[in-house]
Amino acid sequence: MSGAARGPSTRGQGGGFDGPGLARPGTSARQVPETTADPSWRAGCTPLWTAGQARPPGGLLSQRLRIAINTGGGDAPGLNAVIHAVTLAACRRGWEVFGIQTGYAGLLDTSRLVPLTPERVAGIVSLGGTILGTTNRGDPFNIPYPEPGGGVAYRDESDRVVANFRRLGLDVLVAVGGDGSLSLAHRLSQKGIPVVAVPKTIDNDLEGTLRTFGFDTAVATATDAIDKLHSTASAHERVLVVEVMGRYAGWIALHSGVSGSADVILIPEIPFDLEKVAARIAENALHGKCYGIVVAAEGARPVGGDMMTREHGAVGRSEVLLGGIAEWETRELARRTGKETRSIVLGHLQRGGSPTTFDRLLALRFGAAAVRLIAEGKRDVMVSYRPPEMAAVPLAEVVARSKRVPLDSDTIATSRDLGISLGD
Repeated sequence: MSGAARGPSTRGQGGGFDGPGLARPGTSARQVPETTADPSWRAGCTPLWTAGQARPPGGLLSQRLRIAINTGGGDAPGLNAVIHAVTLAACRRGWEVFGIQTGYAGLLDTSRLVPLTPERVAGIVSLGGTILGTTNRGDPFNIPYPEPGGGVAYRDESDRVVANFRRLGLDVLVAVGGDGSLSLAHRLSQKGIPVVAVPKTIDNDLEGTLRTFGFDTAVATATDAIDKLHSTASAHERVLVVEVMGRYAGWIALHSGVSGSADVILIPEIPFDLEKVAARIAENALHGKCYGIVVAAEGARPVGGDMMTREHGAVGRSEVLLGGIAEWETRELARRTGKETRSIVLGHLQRGGSPTTFDRLLALRFGAAAVRLIAEGKRDVMVSYRPPEMAAVPLAEVVARSKRVPLDSDTIATSRDLGISLGD
């Protein structure tokens, strides 16, 4: 392994590494000693404090830990900021940090582990994506394998993940993910991998934390798009239906819809009545407004109906892909209002781009707090944003249920006071 640390790949925002893995060529990971005077094959970090300086806080400073970090599930702006914070905070304590590429794939193929140092993570805080890569089809408890006849068989490889984690001498896993990824992390913790989790999702639907990083950027992106649609909708006197992400929660739709002055906001928590939606659009004409903006969460559904899906049972993916509500709503509103109606699906635009200042700071705080919790000996917990502090909450409580928009929230009340219809 080369002793010279390299920066992140320049193959696009959040691009991965082309660098070495955990062990030097010709050496198995098991043969790498815990300590060595030879810097040419040491993947760890040099402490950023020296004799005579105040040492950073943490109860385990005398113990040189080897921690790993992975990013799983859908990407979100701020992932690289978490990686940056974890690496720097751990290196200040003299610990070693390794990145697991593509979810848990790096613990199945250990050549896909990369050492992380301050030099390697320099300049990545503002980048979207993740330098480690991610996947929402990497469940180690249910790995798909092609069969000779063309079918697919599934195999539980979690024992191999745990065995490799131990064989590599890793002490703690920092798992950065949403509900699916953190459910996997919790199951792995029950099999013996010490875990400290960081909440990541643009959907903001994780229990136990007020905010997840990525949400603010996604809302800003959606709001900017809605702002732009007002002018074109007005010019053509059209009704535009904007579909945003969020899965089973309406946080993105509600926050961007209110901020973007939508006429109607449809969220999964409130089944909508199409006639009431059409009536609200028709009401615009009474106030001299000849167009309409509808913001629909991808998981919104009509009264008595189901959420709409685009894909079922994709190989390696446990969840269905939601989508199609905007297109369906467009047809129904055109028929009921007689107005020209168009649909817009923002899709992965909401995941991309540089994180907002709020998300950058939140992600950095999450990463630094995760290292502090490790130093305090906390395990099987998630870092929780509970302003003004960061706290630890049991991971079991986080994965037990999702956080939905409370119907008595002030933002719901505000939307109603502004005359925005929620379809009920």
